[in-house]
Amino acid sequence: MTNTGAIIIGATGGIGGALVEKLSSDGNFESVVGLSRHSVPAINILDESSIAAAANHVRLSGITPELIIVATGILHKDGRGPEKSLRELDADWMIENYRLNAVAPALIAKHFLPLMPRTGRTCFAALSARVSSISDNRLGGWHSYRASKAALNMLIRNLSIEWQRKNPEAIIVGLHPGTVETGLSAPFKGNPEHERFSPAKAAGQLLDVLQGLETGDSGQVFAYDGRLIAP
Repeated sequence: MTNTGAIIIGATGGIGGALVEKLSSDGNFESVVGLSRHSVPAINILDESSIAAAANHVRLSGITPELIIVATGILHKDGRGPEKSLRELDADWMIENYRLNAVAPALIAKHFLPLMPRTGRTCFAALSARVSSISDNRLGGWHSYRASKAALNMLIRNLSIEWQRKNPEAIIVGLHPGTVETGLSAPFKGNPEHERFSPAKAAGQLLDVLQGLETGDSGQVFAYDGRLIAP
């Protein structure tokens, strides 16, 4: 008997935690699993062996995930944040952005996508950002964050093409949650005209977007209001 499930990776973050709560309360899945550094099993998204072990734990539990959302990422850390100019570029900080914003979601896909059904509608999503759009970049700056999220978008596109051969009904997308009242966005108030969402509001909006997607949408990035974000 199939135990359908939803898996949220990054469940201790503001958006990730809200996604777990929303999915659990909705009751559309038999199992809702939230994974983080503090879950059982714990997952360290910078350690591929930890990712593989968490995926194997899900497999052995008998859960067949029809929805997986990677709600992780980095924008600032220990007083270091998005660069305002070329002078601020630092190789170690750039690499950390790539590892957390692009490499980690790709490795999660490597180990978790094979757990998903090969028939029927499934969704694998990772949090991206509007500033990842190359064609819509008119302000510059934020070099490491923009570039790492743009790399994530390319990986999402690649994954969608490869996985369509395994399950033509699979949907693999990036999601821009907007400005959410979390620790990640706290230092950046942004444009006061831009609405700021609570984590619960953001989670509901993202799930609504996923619900409305079709297989032809796979490989693209969508904002919280369902609008397509240009590459």
